[in-house]
Amino acid sequence: MPIAVSDSRSSPADQIAHAVKILGRAEQRTVVFEAIYRGKQRIKTVAEIHRATGLSRKRVLEEARKLVKNLLVSQTKKDGDTSYEKDSFYDAQKAKILSLAKDPKKLARFPTKVTPRPVGSPHVLIRIPRQRVCAQFITIDDVESFSKVRKQHGTSAPIPMLEAKFKEGIKRILRERGHFKDWGGERNDLLTTRLRLKGKRKAAAFAFKGRGRRGKLTPAKMGKNGDQIQRLFRSPADVFLVQYWDQIDESVIEQMGEFAKAKSVGDSKEIFYGVIDGQDSIRIIKAYPDAFSH
Repeated sequence: MPIAVSDSRSSPADQIAHAVKILGRAEQRTVVFEAIYRGKQRIKTVAEIHRATGLSRKRVLEEARKLVKNLLVSQTKKDGDTSYEKDSFYDAQKAKILSLAKDPKKLARFPTKVTPRPVGSPHVLIRIPRQRVCAQFITIDDVESFSKVRKQHGTSAPIPMLEAKFKEGIKRILRERGHFKDWGGERNDLLTTRLRLKGKRKAAAFAFKGRGRRGKLTPAKMGKNGDQIQRLFRSPADVFLVQYWDQIDESVIEQMGEFAKAKSVGDSKEIFYGVIDGQDSIRIIKAYPDAFSH
């Protein structure tokens, strides 16, 4: 069962500690992790990992499955073979992860939110150069593609719309004609390169929360295992938006911010993230009524 994303994994240090815990003392799992993350190749097949490690195909599948279930890599297909794709954050921190995994004493001194460094113990810091982090929170009013929204105030109570209908409306506004089929393990509900922000086209990944949810949206309500935000940020995008028909808790925004920072460092680019709550959802519908009238 995948590890749920919670506040204990909302910081880079906690994500590193999570990865180290999953690798543990499992030598073959660590070897598979190293093989996947070695070099610049983003996706590697089971056959490639088998050749690199000397492990049997069955063993590679068994150990890689544990990495997938714990969100250290994602499973995909390449050349007709089961394959595994790097996570941008773990790719940037692989040296630190492997170092801690091979040295239990160093791991014991590694500070996280869950296990802060005791007073008087040596400093062990994870340093991410500030100039490499470029993550910016945005609102729907900042997006040129939704410029008509700026004239709407959204004072009326939201009337939740079917997720599929709302998604189609957003696609019409963006003039996106692609087809996006929903399934249980998808990274996003909509991935488009037609959103305009700061005068340029940007790749944007959306997560739409259907009208079945009630009350304030928290990370625990996002996906069966609470991992939807993490999966969203695995999308090959520059802009990440979460939409919901009611209030969105600050913990969602905080967690998105942490993943945006990690994405910015891992991909060496500027990342934008934001939320579309119930009020903003109504503003969009009022601003573009024709897009939602079908």
